[in-house]
Amino acid sequence: MIKITLKDGIIKKYQEGVTVREVAESISAGLARAALAGEVDGRVTELDSKLESNCRLNLLTFDDEGGRLVYRHTASHVLAQAVKRLYPDVKLAIGPAIDSGYYYDFEREKPFSIDELESIEKEMEKIIKEDLKLERFSLPRNEAIKFMEEKAESYKVELIKDLPEGEEISFYKQGDFTDLCAGPHLSGTVKLKAIKLLSVAGAYWRGNEKNKMLQRIYGTAFPKKSQLDEYLFRMEEAKKRDHRKLGRELDLFDILDEGPGFPFFMPKGMVLRNLLEDFWRSEHKKAGYQEIKTPVILNKELWLRSGHWDTYKENMYTVDIDEQEYAIKPMNCPGGILVFKRKLHSYRDLPQRMGELGLVHRHELSGALHGLMRVRCFTQDDAHIFMTPEQITDEIVGVINLIDDFYKVFGFKYNVELSTRPENSIGSDEMWELSTQGLRKALDLKGIKYTVNEGDGAFYGPKIDFHLEDSIGRTWQCGTIQLDMNLPERFDLSYIGPDGEKHRPVMIHRVVFGSIERFIAILTEHFAGAFPAWLSPVQVKILPLVDKHHDYAFEVKKLLEAENVRVEVDSRNEKIGYKIREAQMDKTPYMLVIGDKELEGRLVSVRSRRDGDLGAISPEQFAEKILDEIKNKLK
Repeated sequence: MIKITLKDGIIKKYQEGVTVREVAESISAGLARAALAGEVDGRVTELDSKLESNCRLNLLTFDDEGGRLVYRHTASHVLAQAVKRLYPDVKLAIGPAIDSGYYYDFEREKPFSIDELESIEKEMEKIIKEDLKLERFSLPRNEAIKFMEEKAESYKVELIKDLPEGEEISFYKQGDFTDLCAGPHLSGTVKLKAIKLLSVAGAYWRGNEKNKMLQRIYGTAFPKKSQLDEYLFRMEEAKKRDHRKLGRELDLFDILDEGPGFPFFMPKGMVLRNLLEDFWRSEHKKAGYQEIKTPVILNKELWLRSGHWDTYKENMYTVDIDEQEYAIKPMNCPGGILVFKRKLHSYRDLPQRMGELGLVHRHELSGALHGLMRVRCFTQDDAHIFMTPEQITDEIVGVINLIDDFYKVFGFKYNVELSTRPENSIGSDEMWELSTQGLRKALDLKGIKYTVNEGDGAFYGPKIDFHLEDSIGRTWQCGTIQLDMNLPERFDLSYIGPDGEKHRPVMIHRVVFGSIERFIAILTEHFAGAFPAWLSPVQVKILPLVDKHHDYAFEVKKLLEAENVRVEVDSRNEKIGYKIREAQMDKTPYMLVIGDKELEGRLVSVRSRRDGDLGAISPEQFAEKILDEIKNKLK
């Protein structure tokens, strides 16, 4: 008999060789129907896997990330099988599950058309109905290579040759189709219920722009049609909210052909950007931060000392100056360290909180660029805090509180992730353990629920990431807190302690917005371009009906401008209905219509973007209303 510990801590006994599926069936018929895979001692495995020794078992459904990945990975194999049935000459590359679905890369000279995607989707539905069993088998390395060479699958051959010597080469067969794959998978195709192919795009083999361009077909899959319909609705909503489209329509920002990955901000976009930066400065001043600015270009020696040259050089732009090599900074932290290092500090001076809206440049592959979300230059709202070890918990809690206050202003919910030591890290085991426990302690003290993302920390320290949830349920990683005991060591930073001796400070790296550009993109999509009044580049549009109302319209404009309200007068010779529609298209929070009655009574008829017609009031009353809304940053 073996002991199996289930997710709720209950221990059950079974005969050796019991399958994951049989364990599910022994608990309940409903669980057995919903189970997609098992997680045995942390490793995801198939339902037909046998359990031979004591273990911990978590039965995975579609509600679990592991279950979703197994489900959608199987859908990607069905996609590949459908493509091979319809287009036998196409070569297979890779087809993983991803967060929102799956994709498969194919070599084909002619791009897949929308009509072809529809045909492929119909063939997938046929395969699903055939209830083909997914059967795993293994081959020795040489036989595996020969097997794929006979099928003329050159990309699979390359993948096998790159695997370590002696590693098991596994395949999955379903009917007339076989694919190189480590698994795990569903037991049969009929388990797939609701599938949809979404789009096709170009993708370089292995993400290297020097390699051949492949055709990547994206799709998604759900256990219920209602779930698929809800997802497709969100996708359509996301298209309407696309910040690239809205940025052009609202004349906020754009990416031009002359600078791929380098954003341009128009006058209205600069209003939005400056409002965010002013808000950042105001809140940081209240929280005890001092603002600094460090150079964009610094010499190679600095980046060698910081470790960036060895671990991040492929993402850095370099330049020769006076026959010496320099780098355009990809991060602000070394500059902040140099500012701290200029003077000798006492423990009484700490903590020192230094903030910087610093412009950084990072080389991104052209295929990875995406509007303001993924660019090659951006402004990080960095801050670096230097402290004694005893101040770690209080400072991290302080940063968490600041980030929480920021996100509440914009109406964002968020979840938190703790990322631990990556493989290419620097520093001792002791430093990493102390840093990681410092972050855990602060999170526990705040009572914040968090997930652990093993191995995804920065190369110099563990971190806490804040993932914002927008108005249609998407999440975005923005704020981060990184505890660092390595760079203070590398730069020989010190302070004088109570004992009169030199001690090593601890350093926090942290951002709230993440990058100004990316945060603007997220805000644009979150609000669908209809920013709250305090953030709107134009807060009020005054709409006079005819020429004789113009003078009064400009009087109202002057009154509002005196209160720093951003206002425009639409004095074009157009019908009022057209002007209102234009103002609505521009997402203007308030429209003030002026006709004969308003002119005579010295009033304005107020139309709210959100609440519709609010009636006629005096300009002074309207000014009071909108100023209150702006002051309180109402959403």
